[in-house]
Amino acid sequence: MNTATRRTAVLLLLMVLALLLRASWVQAYEGRALADNPLNRRASLMRYARPRGDIYAGGRPVTGSRHTGSGTFAYRRTYPDGPLYAPVTGYDSQIYGTTMLENLYRGVLDGTDTRLKSPLDVLTNSPGRPGAVLTTIDPAVQKAGYEALHGASGGAVAIDPSTGAVLALVSSPSYDPGRISGGSGASEAWKQLSADRGRAMANLALREPAAPGSAFKLVTAAAALEDGLYPSVDAPTRSPVPYTLPGTRTSLPNEQASAPCRDASLRTALRYSCNNVFAKAAHDLGQPKMLAMAEKFGFDEPGQDIPVRAATSVYPTSPMAPSSLALTGIGQFDVTATPLQMAMVSAVIDDDGKLAAPYLVSEVTDSGGKALQKTPRTRPEQVISPRTAQELHSAMETVVRMGGGASARVPGAVVGGKTGTAQRGVGNSKNPYAWFTAYADKGGRRVAVAVWVRDSATGRSAISGGRLAAPVAARMMTAALGR
Repeated sequence: MNTATRRTAVLLLLMVLALLLRASWVQAYEGRALADNPLNRRASLMRYARPRGDIYAGGRPVTGSRHTGSGTFAYRRTYPDGPLYAPVTGYDSQIYGTTMLENLYRGVLDGTDTRLKSPLDVLTNSPGRPGAVLTTIDPAVQKAGYEALHGASGGAVAIDPSTGAVLALVSSPSYDPGRISGGSGASEAWKQLSADRGRAMANLALREPAAPGSAFKLVTAAAALEDGLYPSVDAPTRSPVPYTLPGTRTSLPNEQASAPCRDASLRTALRYSCNNVFAKAAHDLGQPKMLAMAEKFGFDEPGQDIPVRAATSVYPTSPMAPSSLALTGIGQFDVTATPLQMAMVSAVIDDDGKLAAPYLVSEVTDSGGKALQKTPRTRPEQVISPRTAQELHSAMETVVRMGGGASARVPGAVVGGKTGTAQRGVGNSKNPYAWFTAYADKGGRRVAVAVWVRDSATGRSAISGGRLAAPVAARMMTAALGR
């Protein structure tokens, strides 16, 4: 072989190798991106060519698949109790994509997750048999919260304090994800649901933080006890009435003008929701100590995943005026929280000061029920001392037994709670928010809840956490303790 022929052969060999490498690169790397591209019609056709795996609550599927009988796609997603579980499942739409658990576990539910594929599936680039997603949701607690909130706008969360398992995620008003999953009416349904900027599909349990108002006083009380500002929940607090916001001439009113809030103990202040006590405590503690305590409870934690991502609950980190700092002590100024976050506050107090990370999915399985992954049990974090937790536990019981939380009582159970009514709008021009966060213990069973009522048909003068949110919490706790 002469030199020219040899060089030509080597060049051709290198070109073939380069072609093989490029083809391998496209198949192994770019192929995945192309397959996942929403504009890839072939991927969508394959995805809806057969029934999808299901999402479960309480051992029963809360999703399904229906043969379309005609059209481009063979199957579409169905939701037997769509509005009830929409904050959990999200939606799977042939047109508008996926959200929530439908999105996070898309590969498991459509069989494209590599853990579900046989060697032949890998070789032929075919999907495996779809798997399943098992949630921690208790259907009875979910239904109790949804029915109790019906007619109002708001969100509610229930969790197991000892494990962090999320027992309920409720958002009202809700929507039926099946209306937009596919078919001739999906586009019109999407227009209707999007008419108010998508608020009909908002997840008020996780995604819309709001001022928690007096429910946040539990965090302020925890900071005061942990710091030693006050030795116990029954010690006098040296809080004047009226209390003038620092650096201003503005007096901060209490909810009940006749309440015994002058120098009130933390127990009395929680019972009567005395603004003067907690505003003064926040100012006396200072922003660094207040911020540190809020962060221990979970505030300012970005991307709180359960595994669905919750919005960040906020305690202000930027320097504040003394008057603003005082207002944070009563859950106002720039303090915001989700129902999930406020349920975590009660869970800490009920579990001797420990916080178990909340989680929504217990297990992911293959088509035969074999576990592909389980949510690991992490060691709870000690947020406050057991002594502080016990003192606040006792004070919260007083709120339910003798204070504004009376409508949260559950027969045969030990219940503690805290009401909240948060100002809203410029100059408090809009109807306030109503909050209630609580725990309940009965026969070894425990639950922590938080309820936020954003809007209702109730007149402004009758809006309070005790009247609107506490009864919802009672129904959820009753269902949880009876499971």
